[in-house]
Amino acid sequence: QVQLIESGGGLVQAGDSLTLACAISGRTSSAYAMGWFRQAPGKEREFVARISQSGRSTNYRDSVKGRFTISRDNAKNTVYLQMNSLKSEDTAVYYCAAGNGVILTDSNFIAWGQGTLVTVSS
Repeated sequence: QVQLIESGGGLVQAGDSLTLACAISGRTSSAYAMGWFRQAPGKEREFVARISQSGRSTNYRDSVKGRFTISRDNAKNTVYLQMNSLKSEDTAVYYCAAGNGVILTDSNFIAWGQGTLVTVSS
């Protein structure tokens, strides 16, 4: 059974950078497609970025393209979300997700992390 533990959240100012990490336990991390989601106060959870099992394929929501980078180190069983030029609208709880498949889709989710809070002050 896979378990996901996020870390790296915190309070930053607009324009700052922050890197989130998601530690993966269970089977070898390369078996999972991974992604990051976020949920702002009073809003629904939304997709942020995803990365394939190998790390060769990535996708982002439009509002974070060019600012956020998802990556993975399968040797360390960790997925990262590098966030640059943060804006107040990026404030949310960020969740890591794993899926059974080459790439994360709506139909292959198998695990969620507990979330880490990112607060961006303007």
